[in-house]
Amino acid sequence: MLRIYTRISRVLVFSLLATAATSSIVRGQGLGNSPYSALGIGELYPLGNATNLGMGGIGISNSSPFYLNLQNPALLGSRPPYTVFEVGLLGQSRVVSQNTGNATQVQRTFGGNLGYLALAFPASSRWSISLNLRPYTGTNYSLTRTSAFQGATQANALYSYTGKGGLNKASVGTGYRVYKNIFVGAEASFMFGNITNSSEAWVDVSRIAQSATAAKVNQLNRTSYSDIVWKLGAAWRPKLNDTWTLNIGATYDPSTRLKGSETEIYQQTTLAGQDLASPDTIRNNASGRATLPQQLSFGVSLERINRLLVGVDVSFQQWSQYRTVNDRPGNLSDGMSVATGVEFTPKPTSNKYTDLITYRAGFQYNRLPYVVQGNQLNDINVSAGLSLPVGAYYVNHITLSLIGGQRGVLTGTQIREQYVRMALGFSLTDRWFRKPVID
Repeated sequence: MLRIYTRISRVLVFSLLATAATSSIVRGQGLGNSPYSALGIGELYPLGNATNLGMGGIGISNSSPFYLNLQNPALLGSRPPYTVFEVGLLGQSRVVSQNTGNATQVQRTFGGNLGYLALAFPASSRWSISLNLRPYTGTNYSLTRTSAFQGATQANALYSYTGKGGLNKASVGTGYRVYKNIFVGAEASFMFGNITNSSEAWVDVSRIAQSATAAKVNQLNRTSYSDIVWKLGAAWRPKLNDTWTLNIGATYDPSTRLKGSETEIYQQTTLAGQDLASPDTIRNNASGRATLPQQLSFGVSLERINRLLVGVDVSFQQWSQYRTVNDRPGNLSDGMSVATGVEFTPKPTSNKYTDLITYRAGFQYNRLPYVVQGNQLNDINVSAGLSLPVGAYYVNHITLSLIGGQRGVLTGTQIREQYVRMALGFSLTDRWFRKPVID
């Protein structure tokens, strides 16, 4: 037991140092600038751990004794009696493009963040419990726009929009083996965080009259959230023969009325920031509830135990039912995700190191809830990854996954985002709660 404490402390130190170098807490940029994160509650972080991300993000039906899969809490009941601790880091390089007139504007950004901290341990031979902390959404955008000022064609109106923040989840999950290969589970999460959106507008009055004073109008909106959300899961893993297993899983996230409070302030200043009038507070910590829509996910996979796995996941979420904290429509559409992936370990019982490396590949199609110019956006990506066994008996792993994709297309004024996402995960496995044996 002392060994895993030592390993966890080492990984924690490393992960905290890496997080300090890359996280949004330090740099204030999350996974990089994304104009689409201005919509709803921000851009959703990937649900899977580093291992799942390397094979399209699938994880509703499949699990492994060496890695944590927190996408379906029921699969915790299928784990062997070992404790697993995991740390994951996320980084992303993004290229944002938009056609403006006869030119194409391009912006390149990079950001990083802590992906997850997770721990799972057995409570009995048929019951396991997990604890994890991870980001749920991120808001990070900075936009500017210029247009002719109405009534004075020689002047321009300038607009600036920025947003920062996001939501996080601290979760407790449990999975239980009900009968043979049937498993059920549940996860309770405390969701918390805040999102700040601000906008500024001003007119370049110097073109109207040299003696005119330029004024800027600022709007600041800050919404904080804190509430409990739930996830339910079930899985069936019948053995087809001595070699192959069929895995079937499903999860359900009920619709939740998320508690929140909103503050909204208007202020008029000079361009230098000096007040021209007292701030006008429209709302001051006004209480309300945002509606998070329900989500249904299904998965099926075929597995040759510890050697080969092929799977497909499908997910649906009714984002058209989303409401803001003051009960206004979010102008979103229903979303859908389809993913497929494969995982392969050449010879899991071999003593040769290269035979124990696990390789992954996957594909994912997402119909996003964002609608621009009447068109619902798509996000398509491919992924690849590998896990390197380390430590005594090679039961610990370092996992690297790469995902490359695109959302939106360069038509009209639509914004295209092309990205390369990197996930680095550390998995430590040991056996706790063993009774000492005296010879």
